[in-house]
Amino acid sequence: MHIHILGICGTFMGSLALLAREQGHRVSGSDANVYPPMSTQLREVGIELLEGYDAANLVPRPDLVVIGNALSRGNPEVEAVLDARLPYVSGPQWLAEHVLPGRRVIAVAGTHGKTTTASLVAWLLESSGHEPGFLIGGVPRNFGVSSRLGGEGSPFVVEADEYDTAFFDKRSKFVHYRPDIAILGNLEFDHADIFPDLEAIERQFHHLVRTVPGSGELLVADGEPALDRVLEQGCWTPVSRFGNAEDSSWRLVLERSDASRFQVIHETAEISEDAIVDWSLSGEYNARNALAALAAAHSCGVDLARGCAALSRFETPRRRQEVRGEVAGVQVIDDFAHHPTAIAATLRGLRAATPKGRLLAVIEPRSNTMRLGTLRGRLAESVAEADIVWWYRPPELGWSLAGVIEQSPIPSHVMGGLDDLVTAVVHEARPLDRIVVMSNGGFGGIHEKLLTALRVAHDGG
Repeated sequence: MHIHILGICGTFMGSLALLAREQGHRVSGSDANVYPPMSTQLREVGIELLEGYDAANLVPRPDLVVIGNALSRGNPEVEAVLDARLPYVSGPQWLAEHVLPGRRVIAVAGTHGKTTTASLVAWLLESSGHEPGFLIGGVPRNFGVSSRLGGEGSPFVVEADEYDTAFFDKRSKFVHYRPDIAILGNLEFDHADIFPDLEAIERQFHHLVRTVPGSGELLVADGEPALDRVLEQGCWTPVSRFGNAEDSSWRLVLERSDASRFQVIHETAEISEDAIVDWSLSGEYNARNALAALAAAHSCGVDLARGCAALSRFETPRRRQEVRGEVAGVQVIDDFAHHPTAIAATLRGLRAATPKGRLLAVIEPRSNTMRLGTLRGRLAESVAEADIVWWYRPPELGWSLAGVIEQSPIPSHVMGGLDDLVTAVVHEARPLDRIVVMSNGGFGGIHEKLLTALRVAHDGG
C-alpha cells in the first residue's frame, strides 16, 4: 500500500511514517519545511519527502492519505485530497486501526512530562525483555528512534496528547487509543489556541477515562485538583494513585534534595534497599514521572526491584535536560520546557543539581499558548530559580515582554536578534555556569551557536 502523509516532519506524523514503513508500506509525505533531525530519520529508511504542499504531490495517486492536525482547509494539498475523493484519515485513527489492535496499550497523558514518562515506560519494559512498541513525541536516547512496532503482541506505549486530532476531527488525539493502562500525570491550562478554558480540557480527559476498560487501570497523580475533577465526572476503572501522599498506592521518598536518589514505596510494603532509584536525572517532577512509569511497568509484570535498577541506565529523551556540550567548564543544556509550570520545575531541578556556579536561562516563548500571551502573567515568577534570564522575542510574538521584565525577581533581558543573544550570554558565562535553553522549537540552532561562541571566546576556536 502507498501511504502519503501530510505534515510528515512533525514529531507525531514522522513517527507514524516510521511505523508504516516498518509494516512494509511504501511511504511518502509532504511538509512546509523538511528539516533534520526528522527528515534525516525518515530518508534513512527510504521515505520520500516533498517540501511544500501541492496537488502534484499526490501523483501517482496514493492508496491512503494521512492528514496531520497542523493542516487545515485552504491548504492546496488538503483541497486536492478532497476534490479527488482520495481516502483519508487522521494520524491517531490510523495508529488505532493499524498498529494498536491486539496490543496492550499504555497511554501517557498530562500537560507536562508525557515524553519523558512514555520513554521511561518503554525503557522499563525493554530492560525486562518485553520488546515494546512505542510512539513518543521525542527521541528516547535508549532507543535512538521516536517509534517502533516492537515484538508481535508486545505492549505498546503511546504518548497521549490532548491536542486536537485533525481539521475534520476536533476530539483530542488520545480518545482514539483506547488504552488498557492510562497514566494521568498532571493537568492544567494549556493549548489556548484550541481550548477556551481548563474545564474544556478536563472534559477531553474524561473522554479518555471513559475509554479505559474496567479490567484496565488508571494511574493518577495525587495532588492534582483538575484530575480529581475529571474522575468525579465518572470512573469505571480501578484507580491507583502515585506521588507524595501517604495514602497513595505508589509513593516516593526523596533521599537527595535534587531528587536524583529516592525510595519507592508500593502500598503498605516496607522500604527496601531494592526499591531505591539512583539515577542521573534531577527534579522531583522527574522522580514522579519515574514513579508513574514504575507503576505502569509493574502492571505489565516488571519486578519493582528490577525496574528501579534499570532507571540507573535511563537516558533522557532528546531535548529533555539534554546536555549538548561543555566548553571551559560552561555547560549548555537543551530543554523543551515552554509552559510556566514546566519552566519553573526544570529550573528548580537544575538549581538543586547545581551546587556551584550559576544557572543562566535562555527562553523562547514560542508555543501557541505563549504566542497568544495567555499565561504571560506567570512567566516572571517561573524563572525565580535562575540567576539571570534572557527572553528571546520572536518576530511573531504578538505582545510585549516588558511586563515580564518589570516583574522579574532576577536580572532579565529581552533580545530580538539571535546573534546578539548568543553574544550577550557568552559574554556573561563563566566556568561552572550552566546555560539552559528552553523552547519547543529549533530556536535557530542556538545550542551549537552558543558552544561555538564559547570555544572562540575561551580558546580562539
